[in-house]
Amino acid sequence: MPFLACLKKKKSPVPLGKSIFQKHTPATQQNYQALLETCLKNKCLFTDDSFPADISSIGTGALLRKLPRNLQWKRPHALHRSPVFYPANRKQLDLRQGLVENCWFLAALEALTFQQDILAAVVPQSQSFERRYAGIFHFRFWHFGEWVDVVVDDRLPVTEVGELVFVSSVSQNVFWGALLEKAYAKLYGSYEDLQIGQVSEALVDFTGGVNTRINLAAAPHDLWDILTRATYSRSLMGCQTHLGVTCQGGPEYLVRLRNPWGKIEWKGDWSDSSYKWELLSPKEKILLRKKKEDGEFWMSLRDFQIHFVDLVICKLTPDLMSQEDGKKWMYSLKRGRWVKGSTAGGSLRCCNGTFWMNPQYWLNVLPAEDSKRSLGSCNVVISLMQKPSSKHRNRAPHLFIGFSLYKYQESNKKLPPAFFTQHRPNRHQIFLDEREVTQDFHLEPGVYVIVPSTLEPQQESEFILRVFSRKHVLREMGGNSSFTLSKEIVDRYEGKIWEDFFTKYFEQNPEINSVQLQRILNNISWRSFQSFHLRFSLDACQGILALLDLNASGTLSIQEFRVLWQRLLFYLEVFQKRDTNRSGKLDLVELHAAVQETGISLSNEVCNLMAIRYGDPDLKISFESFVCFMLRVEIMGEAFRNLTQDGKGIYLQESEWMMMTLYS
Repeated sequence: MPFLACLKKKKSPVPLGKSIFQKHTPATQQNYQALLETCLKNKCLFTDDSFPADISSIGTGALLRKLPRNLQWKRPHALHRSPVFYPANRKQLDLRQGLVENCWFLAALEALTFQQDILAAVVPQSQSFERRYAGIFHFRFWHFGEWVDVVVDDRLPVTEVGELVFVSSVSQNVFWGALLEKAYAKLYGSYEDLQIGQVSEALVDFTGGVNTRINLAAAPHDLWDILTRATYSRSLMGCQTHLGVTCQGGPEYLVRLRNPWGKIEWKGDWSDSSYKWELLSPKEKILLRKKKEDGEFWMSLRDFQIHFVDLVICKLTPDLMSQEDGKKWMYSLKRGRWVKGSTAGGSLRCCNGTFWMNPQYWLNVLPAEDSKRSLGSCNVVISLMQKPSSKHRNRAPHLFIGFSLYKYQESNKKLPPAFFTQHRPNRHQIFLDEREVTQDFHLEPGVYVIVPSTLEPQQESEFILRVFSRKHVLREMGGNSSFTLSKEIVDRYEGKIWEDFFTKYFEQNPEINSVQLQRILNNISWRSFQSFHLRFSLDACQGILALLDLNASGTLSIQEFRVLWQRLLFYLEVFQKRDTNRSGKLDLVELHAAVQETGISLSNEVCNLMAIRYGDPDLKISFESFVCFMLRVEIMGEAFRNLTQDGKGIYLQESEWMMMTLYS
């Protein structure tokens, strides 16, 4: 059974982004068919300006130092007299790693070659260098919950003698691997962004499947049965090892592996030159043994468990561990976000006082009608995936993420803080600094609550929650019944109507100034304030804009405004909850409680000073002032964390000090 082996490397620390308000706009998908027809009509070769043939597409860091002198970009027709996009012969699919240290990607890519129909979905087979050739190619990837089509031109980086710098095929005239690597690099920012990763990530990106990770040092007793079922269910498999594999052990069952480098093989029992082959019948030996230094080799299952760390199985159907083969499974996906001060409550063991703030999802596990085990437990797979804010996948390290699962009674209301102090989760929380955390459960039919979280509080990221089972219902849970926004605000400004309204507004005004911001905020019916008319002054709007305006343009984009809008709704909830007498103002005691409610820790002295700065003569804070106060607290705190080197202090040049104090 085939495996793709990969060396395991740890990510190096990378500086975090500058601010939660720093926006990342996903690249617009290009229309492959329209671009192809245009090039054919104009009799020209496609040039992709969104991923140009220059250093910017390769990267900005250490990879540049590895590049050969006189790097050039050439199309396959300039490299071989008869280039082939995709070979008819399976043996010609073999690839070689280039300068990018992305054996994890190459291992997943070669795993695809064992499943031709899956490979054809990622690599459309109708493309060629002959019929309707226009220098344009496209590939399909599952990217954070949706399939995207990535278009590239066929200009590839080569040495001055015409050798490919990155992934190449063993057959020099075959180019599908090099072009697919280019498309994947474009999807994630640059070639350099492919240097560090895990085979599990690429397997999911190629299939949209769900991963099972098995620690081989503590593998289940039925590992061989799991591998057999994975093979017959057409799952993709990969494994990882530490650097420095040595040889020892004795055979039990045999597994076949392939090193994505295309060379360096196992030298122990059942290797190409091992005496063990003489123990087999001539027929078995002919069918299994290969005496080639091509990176493909056999190992015993025992040696496999000794020398490899993790086994990753990417399942296209999640029934691998349940043995319910051939049954129908349903799949649900929910998108969410951890927002500092709002929904980034951290883990239960690190900060149980704010854990309740995390998003909560109501899961009703139902017995499947056609299941023989309908009266017993149901197999449920839950997967949590974090989505980085930057297109460049290695610009920031993964957060430690995980989720808790609770048995619960029928309810649509969000669980209150007290619930989590009185109940324990279904299983001990696992937090990993990886893109995706997946767990298999055997659950009795009934209602459960899933709480995804980061390990530490106040960490921000988008996430995707996926649930697989024979039959279930999944939905996000709402706020506490004792405290909700008015129905009009929810309906008009959090749903599709809100999105349509502001999208149309920003189509006419792509960037808004402080006067326009004031007009928008003051035209909103803040019906939740029953006792007075809420107004935002121009001075307050100018202060808000200065805090959120990253490039000092004096305007806000729609992305920046969306972030502001979510903060306003959150601040409104906190303000109303602490304004117990509905006066429209917070006194010092209420202000302290409101700040604590947001999950931010401030000393009494700072709160008192801010009340003097933003409050009225009686040191009472209006909602308008509370917004300005909280935005300043959050953004200045973020600025400190980004500027400090040791967490204790910062050093600023005079120009930086003036910018922070005057324009914020």
